[in-house]
Amino acid sequence: MLDSLTFAFLGGGNMASALIGGLVARGVPAGAIRVVDPSEDARQRLARTGVHALAAPDAAFGASDVIVLAVKPQQFRDAIASLAPLLTDNLIISVAAGIRLQDMARWVGRSRLVRAMPNTPALAGMGMTGLAAAPGLSAADRDIATAVAQAVGQCVWVENDDQIDAVTAISGSGPAYVFYFVEAMERAATEMGLSAEQGRELAVETFRGAAALAAQSPEPVATLRERVTSKGGTTYAALTAMDASGIQDAFVKAMHAAAARGREMGAEFGKD
Repeated sequence: MLDSLTFAFLGGGNMASALIGGLVARGVPAGAIRVVDPSEDARQRLARTGVHALAAPDAAFGASDVIVLAVKPQQFRDAIASLAPLLTDNLIISVAAGIRLQDMARWVGRSRLVRAMPNTPALAGMGMTGLAAAPGLSAADRDIATAVAQAVGQCVWVENDDQIDAVTAISGSGPAYVFYFVEAMERAATEMGLSAEQGRELAVETFRGAAALAAQSPEPVATLRERVTSKGGTTYAALTAMDASGIQDAFVKAMHAAAARGREMGAEFGKD
């Protein structure tokens, strides 16, 4: 499917580069991809991959089958204003945080819109992306957006912008939570006499293995947790200490805060 389409990226940063790499790996010719980035260094880096790297959108950019908007949310409206006159009947996928579908539709003047929230493991081909469609988006366009997201990992469709805020809180920001806990495990390891390198390897591989086990097991994660937790044992002592400190409640509260900030950003960026 993807190898018969042309793609254009507005913005050539890390996420755009990850998506471009994933698309090429899925059979999209590099020559079928155009990327606009104001940075000369970024354009030189992108050009080495075989894509067309441009300083500004051209007619061919605006005629691409799929346009991915990968600019910072603060720059989104200005970027769209310069791009809008060139647009044709494109499928437009935005990966800009906080930009709502209804605002995109108003600024772009198009209805073939998808809002996507990927996360940074896309850089390793193991991303998780939440997708929401503008009203009336065709099944064919959904299939294209799904295939684009799956070029760098897995994806899940949700119903609306509010649910994208939840996706942002869970998986969009989620890698930072994992890194936060890895940092804590590294610190504990050094305090107990291990090296920082040993602590990192133990923590990272434990997260990797536990995530793989959770992914392949049909059982609830609570059951998997209980199986590791013998009453009176070491894991029980650790989890009891965490519960006494209210860590799970604080963690849930933190994700609610992330979702609330996503809603605030949507309101801020959507102001006329």
